Amino acid sequence: MTIHDFQSLDGVAYGERLERRLGAAKRAFTTRNVDLAAASRLVRSGRRPQAGDLILARVTGLGQHRRLENAHGRRGDLYEGDEIIVAYGSRYAPDQFEAYVPENLCPCHLVAGGGVAALVTSRHAGIKPATRIEVIGALMRADGQPVNLADFALPPSLSARPARVIAVVGSSMNAGKTTTVSGLIHGLTRAGFNVGAAKLTGTGSGGDLWSMRDAGAALALDFTDAGHASTFGVSDEDLSRVTQLLLARLGAAEMDIAVVEIADGLLQRETAALALTGQARGWFDGFLFAAADAMGAAFGCEWLSKRGIAPLAISGLVTASPLAAREAAMATGVELADLAALRDPVAAARIAFSTPGMRVAA
Repeated sequence: MTIHDFQSLDGVAYGERLERRLGAAKRAFTTRNVDLAAASRLVRSGRRPQAGDLILARVTGLGQHRRLENAHGRRGDLYEGDEIIVAYGSRYAPDQFEAYVPENLCPCHLVAGGGVAALVTSRHAGIKPATRIEVIGALMRADGQPVNLADFALPPSLSARPARVIAVVGSSMNAGKTTTVSGLIHGLTRAGFNVGAAKLTGTGSGGDLWSMRDAGAALALDFTDAGHASTFGVSDEDLSRVTQLLLARLGAAEMDIAVVEIADGLLQRETAALALTGQARGWFDGFLFAAADAMGAAFGCEWLSKRGIAPLAISGLVTASPLAAREAAMATGVELADLAALRDPVAAARIAFSTPGMRVAA
């Protein structure tokens, strides 16, 4: 760390120097909506960071994440000594890290390739330790407030949500939710619908957005557009605001139907809360349940049923195995929709507009 990291210069000279330094840094996907011209100085101490605050950090040790996704989706290699612009946020990832926003501007970790900074408290035994970073400075505005993602969220819309909204939930991470979402988008697009998409919860990364757009979504949004680097640990009120904002934006864009993903599994607090709130408030017209295996399908359908939700179909990794799919069908009595069915325009439309609780055909 150099003396320049702590040195304050007055006036135009400092502003120009800061602009050049931020312009030269590797900027993460999570920060793509932020106007960096809002930053007038860096602060290195005396602050308790909040989720969404932007920092300029230096990579001090490479670990699990050796690349950083930029605003355009390119994952660029990282090197020790690189300066990066990322946002604070907690992370819930049983397959990777459990991590939280630190209490001060101490050294911490890059916990997601999309650009999320947090302090790791636990990790999966099968992955490398997290990439280490040190804070050069928190980005501050001229009024003394931090530069935060929330300041650059999409403006509210008074539009109604699309006429039909299908939510995809799952049994766990990597159960096939995003593949399910993309498959259904593709099938409905082929059927002639103007399809919108949104990822309502998760950890900031462009991969799911690109998949939705590649599948044919006319408009794809996620929680970073609502001002969050991650939704782990956010309040139920914030989850509601994110959902209503993104659905209203899809409605304003005149989408015929929206397919939305709720990340992680039903045992994750925010996933469960949003699924139940969305059901109670009528935000979602139907659910698809993505399961990794037959047992996950059975448990998930029972969990949903006890809370008054009957999925339109079961999808996900379980459908990759004919044997597992038969087991899931026998255990749940719910239709199974593999990727081929989701991508088929006739089958996709039938699933999306079916009555919840449809039984498997004899």
